[in-house]
Amino acid sequence: MWCQDFLWGFWNGATAWMVLVVHVFWAWDGFPLYNAARDGNWYGFGFPLGAGSPVLGLFRSRRR
Repeated sequence: MWCQDFLWGFWNGATAWMVLVVHVFWAWDGFPLYNAARDGNWYGFGFPLGAGSPVLGLFRSRRR
């Protein structure tokens, strides 16, 4: 199911920043940053979109 893989990739990408910070302090060893079991085309496409979404929000124009 491509939709499910894409959504899991997007979700894991969006939460990757938080999980990365927790991994730096040696916690949550059971939760990987990237789910290799779901690795595939749609998961691989959704992950960078999710990981880049908080960063892209910082570059939003604030002109009004």
